[in-house]
Amino acid sequence: MRLVFAGTPEFALPGLRACLAADAGVVAVYTQPDRPAGRGRKLAPSPVKQAAQTAGIPVEQPESLKTPDAQQRLRKHAPDLIVVIAYGLILPRKVLAVPRLGCWNVHASLLPRWRGAAPIQRAILAGDAETGVCLMQMQAGLDTGPVLLSEATPIRADDTGGTLHDRLAELGSHVLADGLRRVVAGENLHPTPQPETGATYAHKLDKAEARLDFTQPARELERKVRAFDPWPVAEAELAGERVRVWGALALPSPESRVPSPGSVISANKLGVDLACGEGVLRILKLQRAGGRVIGAADYLNARPELKTATASCKP
Repeated sequence: MRLVFAGTPEFALPGLRACLAADAGVVAVYTQPDRPAGRGRKLAPSPVKQAAQTAGIPVEQPESLKTPDAQQRLRKHAPDLIVVIAYGLILPRKVLAVPRLGCWNVHASLLPRWRGAAPIQRAILAGDAETGVCLMQMQAGLDTGPVLLSEATPIRADDTGGTLHDRLAELGSHVLADGLRRVVAGENLHPTPQPETGATYAHKLDKAEARLDFTQPARELERKVRAFDPWPVAEAELAGERVRVWGALALPSPESRVPSPGSVISANKLGVDLACGEGVLRILKLQRAGGRVIGAADYLNARPELKTATASCKP
């Protein structure tokens, strides 16, 4: 079998390794063009490109797959199957029709829930109890194709966008490896059409979403802190200083009268407790501009006046 892999970020690396380990014959790797990165804004290769070059696999980096030239170049690789994981470019119908076995996509949700660009973070934000990965036969619609294989995993109370990202990347590689093993062995996978009932869309993340609005319930703000770690990172304003919030815990409201949202209820080595629209948010870890991530105790040593301060409620 001849296989073309298409992916770009670190999330795709376990899947690429699964393809290389399978008896599938990876003939080319497609990834996005090198992009400026770092303070010097020098062109940098994607993680997938680096891995492919290390493995000695030819790399293709078209700006688009919509041009006749790019499509003809793909046909020359004569793929039986194209595996797509977080590639970042649209595959038009003519590309989807090239491989004999079609195009597979590893998607980080239990479809049809959380179709789209940010399924991992949206699942945490929504308070979902579980998520998972789907191996999907690609169609022209956005994540609408029939599901070939899937596997679920619980979302833990301490999961962040980063920890869930890594776990789903590995889980996706296992599901992909299982699918490849079956196909190489001559087994037919039976696609299951997605129901439209329960379909939701995972919109792309926006930095503005990461600003904590203390008029919202504490449990929602805690999920924001977890979902937006490591990017774009939750932000709050404490006594006029904008800080990034890396760790927080939602607590019930005290029995005594609750102050207005954003008011500091208490501030000690355990954390900075802030009144919310419902409940209390305890900030555990934060980061000042240009500084490192520190615990609440260290922050209070630098800003003892915070014990009587008020946080901004503006989103």
